Amino acid sequence: MSSTKNLLLLSSSRVGNTDYLTHALTMIKSHLGDVRAILFIPYAGVTVSNDQYTEMVTNALSSIEINVTSIHQYTDPVEAIMSAEAIVIGGGNTFRLLELLYDNDLLTAISTKIGQGTPYIGWSAGSNVAGLSIKTTNDMPIVEPKSFNALSLVNFQLNPHYTDFNPPGFNGETREQRLKEFMVVSPTTTIIGIVEGTALKCVDDKVTLIGENDGYIFKAGKKLTFKAGDTLTFN
Repeated sequence: MSSTKNLLLLSSSRVGNTDYLTHALTMIKSHLGDVRAILFIPYAGVTVSNDQYTEMVTNALSSIEINVTSIHQYTDPVEAIMSAEAIVIGGGNTFRLLELLYDNDLLTAISTKIGQGTPYIGWSAGSNVAGLSIKTTNDMPIVEPKSFNALSLVNFQLNPHYTDFNPPGFNGETREQRLKEFMVVSPTTTIIGIVEGTALKCVDDKVTLIGENDGYIFKAGKKLTFKAGDTLTFN
């Protein structure tokens, strides 16, 4: 894993009834700094076309004057990655996203590019793939990727959209119970659960929780609270 990185890992593209990415615009603008052009990867969309997804993101980021191009518009996806000023991966189905990253031989290219300090932004599935693997995603495995191993831009697992809500009368497993299952089989691996409206800002080995709500750290059967504004170190 590279010692140089600059990541913004958002839990979600919306909070409650807000418009698409509206709550995240300030975070995105701050994260990108002087960068005004991003390469978007729409592979997780599934129920929307690549063009439709790119248009959604373009419209959402227009108010902060960010130029969006999509990787599907390039004949050489790897070259697109290596020439990008910033890389952004949107949400959707994490299994489909990872399948297409493998199919297009992009994992090494993205990891290399981000290791050079290129800004990375992900939300939902785009945050999931930044971790060690996608084994703690909430998504249904509608396809079978070559591997569950992900980009490893950080050395922990992520669980975006985290909630411990348990509806009355619900008899299925809660999110926390599913993460407990992971901890049984992978007791030495850390998981960070980020609730909607929050994000992780990862600079080198420092991870800071951004937003108004707490996050949660799961490891070895324990659940700890990660306060907004707190910074952790992951070597």
